[in-house]
Amino acid sequence: MTLSADFDLEVRLLLEAIFSKYNYDFRGYSKTSVHRRVQSALEQMGFQNVSALQERVIRDPKTFHELLQFLTVPTSEMFRDPAYFRVIREKIVPVLRTYPSFKIWIAGCSTGEEAYSFSILLHEEGLGSRAMIYATDINPRSLKMAERGIFAAERIREYTQNYQASGGRASLADYFEAHYGAMLFAKKLKENIVFADHSLATDEVFAETVLVSCRNVMIYFDDALQNRALRLFYESLSHKGFLGIGMKESLRFTAFNDKFEELYKEEKIYRRI
Repeated sequence: MTLSADFDLEVRLLLEAIFSKYNYDFRGYSKTSVHRRVQSALEQMGFQNVSALQERVIRDPKTFHELLQFLTVPTSEMFRDPAYFRVIREKIVPVLRTYPSFKIWIAGCSTGEEAYSFSILLHEEGLGSRAMIYATDINPRSLKMAERGIFAAERIREYTQNYQASGGRASLADYFEAHYGAMLFAKKLKENIVFADHSLATDEVFAETVLVSCRNVMIYFDDALQNRALRLFYESLSHKGFLGIGMKESLRFTAFNDKFEELYKEEKIYRRI
């Protein structure tokens, strides 16, 4: 996508305005990613240019929250990358069993599919009552959807295949009820999940954890914001705590490469040194 220098300037001014008005900080996001998302927002929201969008965003919070859906790209799936969850189940869970209680942080939880995936896994391994899962995101609409625990029934087959490939011990259908073309997940899965607003760009550490899972989030950050996020994860993790990142993400060339041991290369799971 080739865009003019004026477009780049307008986007930077838009991000500054969003930060000043709403305290949402997208200034450290990848320029290419932000440009693509803003261009998509212009086309679908019916604005001729970024300046017109900025003016409306400043004056109308509803327009900002509509734009937020483009800037955050709230997409997820249950047991995404099944090999990741299989390693969590087979290699990490035995370590978690040694804790009388523990906390897990899912950063950038989007609409909650990963949080419910972890909750199912932990319940199947007999650790549901010991675990507290903090699932955080900056998108209030996504968090509200996550708290409801309702997902489109059309994705049942995909989620079931992921669940089985991840080493699931039962049937995914045991954990939800079908209601009017949607999956409603069982209340017991929500009992150990706290959904909360948290920004990796502006907020600080809020709890000590033994596992942080932040997958397919940092890929949209620039180098400085990646390092900020990794600092938060490092400070949150207990001694020898675990960090899981996205399959296309890496700690190489970051300031924290030497602060984590690479445990499972293919699944992108690290351990705090």
